[in-house]
Amino acid sequence: KVPYQMQELLLFYFFLLILVNYSISPLLHYFLPRGSGIVTRRPLVLQLVNSITEYAEFLHFKGRKFTNFDEVRQEIEVETDRVTGINKGISSIPINLRIYSPSVLNLTLIDLPGITKVPVGDQPTDIEYQIRDMILQFITRENCLILAVTPANTDLANSDALKLAKEVDPPGMRTIGVITKLDLMDDGTDAKNVLENKLLPLRRGYVGVVNRSQKDIDSRKDIKMALSEERKFFLSHPAYRHMADRMGTRHLQKELNQQLTNHIREMLPPLRSKLQSEMLALEKEVEEYKDYRPDDPATKSKALLLMVKQFSVDFDKRIEGSGDQVETLELSGGARINRVFHERFPFELVKMEFDEKELRREISFAIKNIHGIRQVGFVRKFCLFNGGNLCFNQ
Repeated sequence: KVPYQMQELLLFYFFLLILVNYSISPLLHYFLPRGSGIVTRRPLVLQLVNSITEYAEFLHFKGRKFTNFDEVRQEIEVETDRVTGINKGISSIPINLRIYSPSVLNLTLIDLPGITKVPVGDQPTDIEYQIRDMILQFITRENCLILAVTPANTDLANSDALKLAKEVDPPGMRTIGVITKLDLMDDGTDAKNVLENKLLPLRRGYVGVVNRSQKDIDSRKDIKMALSEERKFFLSHPAYRHMADRMGTRHLQKELNQQLTNHIREMLPPLRSKLQSEMLALEKEVEEYKDYRPDDPATKSKALLLMVKQFSVDFDKRIEGSGDQVETLELSGGARINRVFHERFPFELVKMEFDEKELRREISFAIKNIHGIRQVGFVRKFCLFNGGNLCFNQ
C-alpha cells in the first residue's frame, strides 16, 4: 500500500479528486452550507484525514481547531462572503479545509460550484461561462479523478456534471458517477439501469446514495441514524437490493479511497519519469552556470547576443502573426503592415499624378545605361525598380 504520508502529499499536489457538485456531495453535506440556488461560490479544497479525534482546521485560520461543525459551516460562509461579497458573487480563489474524523477515510477532494444558468444578485451576466471555466480549470488535469454528482430525480442525459466530465474525459476513464436523491424519485421509477452502468457507461461505474434532507438537518437528525436508514433503503428496495453492498455513503468512501489509490499506482511511474527528466534538464542547466561570472565581458556579450537573437525571433513572430499571444482589441504587427499595402497604398496610388511620357523616357534611358556597350536583351528588374522609386519619391 502507498504510505499515508506519501499518499497525502501526492493527493494534495497531483491527484486531487475533483467533485463536480451539481447537488451536494454525500460525503460533505454534513458540514457544508446548504440552500437554494448557488451555494458553493468558491472552490473548497478539502482534505479528509482518518483520526481518533474529530475536528476541523482552516488554512486561513491557523491554530484554531473547530470541534463544532455548525461553526465550520458558518466559517465557510463567512470566508466565502469575505472574497465574493454577500450578494451571490463567485471567485476561483479556493478555501482550504482539513477534516479529522474517525468516520472518514484519507481523501483529498475539491468541491466546485454547480452550473447556474441565470445570474442573480451581483453575479455577472456570463456567470454560467465563468463557472464552467472554473470547473474546467480543475477537471482537465489528467492526474485527477472526477466525481460527477447527479440527482436521480433529473434526466441523466441533461446532467451538467456528466456533460462537463465527458468533454475532458470522453472514454470515462477518470470519471466516477454518483447518483443522489434516489428516495425522491417518482413512484414506479428507479435508477437501476444507471447504477448497473448500462445507460451511460463509465469505466469506474456509479454509486447511489441517500442523503439527509434539509428537514433532517434542521432537526439535527443523527448521522449514524441517517446512514442506517440509507442502508435499510437499499436493502428493502426491489430495484436495488441485489446491489445494496455496492451502494451507500460508506461504500462510496471506501470506493473513492481504493480508486484513488489505484489511480496513483497507475499514474506514478510516468509522473516519476517526467519529474526525473525535468530534474536532469535543470541539473544540466545549473552545470552550465557553474563558472558563471556576471562581470566577465564574454558573459555580457553572450547575454546581449542571446537577447538580440530572442528579440529578432519575437519580432519575426509578431510580423508573421505566429506569436503565442493574439491581440483582440486592435490590429498590430504584420497585420498593420498588411492593411497599409492592401488598403491604404492602392488608394494613394490612384490619387497620384505623373507624366507617363516622361516616365517611359526615363525608364528607356535607364535600360540603355545599365547595359552600357552591350546590346539590350532582357530588361533587368533594376530598371523597373528605378522607375518605381521615381514614382514613390513623387
